[in-house]
Amino acid sequence: MLNSLMSDPGLVLLILFIFMLVCRVPIAISLGLSAAIVSWLFDMGIDMLPYNFFAGVAKVPLLAIPFFILAGFIMESAGIAARIVRLVENLVGDMTGGLAIATVAVATFWGAVSGSGPATVAALGLILIPAMVKNGYDKAFAAANVSVTSGLAIVIPPSIAFIVYGGIADASVPALFAAGIVPGLLVAGFLMLTVYLISKKRGYRGLPRQESTWLVFKDAVWGVMTPVVILGGIYGGIFTPTEAAAVAIFYGLFVGTFIYKAFNSWDKLLHVL
Repeated sequence: MLNSLMSDPGLVLLILFIFMLVCRVPIAISLGLSAAIVSWLFDMGIDMLPYNFFAGVAKVPLLAIPFFILAGFIMESAGIAARIVRLVENLVGDMTGGLAIATVAVATFWGAVSGSGPATVAALGLILIPAMVKNGYDKAFAAANVSVTSGLAIVIPPSIAFIVYGGIADASVPALFAAGIVPGLLVAGFLMLTVYLISKKRGYRGLPRQESTWLVFKDAVWGVMTPVVILGGIYGGIFTPTEAAAVAIFYGLFVGTFIYKAFNSWDKLLHVL
């Protein structure tokens, strides 16, 4: 019975993998080493290893992952994130929970730029959390609001998780993106309702409007156009998700260099890259 079980390469692979994890071997090494041992024990041929390595990385859709993360970082460095925050804060004004609701809206918007939850937290956390704390919001509530809402990037297109799944399962990435829009917006709506109710209970409010909404919108319009360019190009059949990620990078560089003048030296540009 034991011999028949140990003749199953899948079971041996699982046992080796779990054993290495118990021995506190890093996950990546456990995966690779257990697979290499099984291929050697069952004489699967060493030639299969380089082929599978290449097959795993030679997927054009996966190039979109570093591209979208870079695009998000470029746009944050260009000042687009700060201008979007200013616009949404101006729109909600001093309504109950205004800053918290603005945080949900901006994080949802930024998820449609970077496709990454951690990148969204990195871009917005340093702006929104101190602003909420300064206006009387509890620090833990402010941090949780940014963190939870940034997680919507896994659903809101262009989601990196969708790109990875599409590459592994050979599924249509644009179709996955289309399927994520309504659920993402629905969850964002419920998060806005939740933070509104918490803010009403605790007496949190936003900031009074100090600038003309039209002027703030004019200043932020290039940032507002970002998801329109990315998602409009994908759904309009103009470019693929991978090409959209590259377009987002050059769009961010154009706006940061020629519109907002944030990249006014090679040193700043090289630092961003």
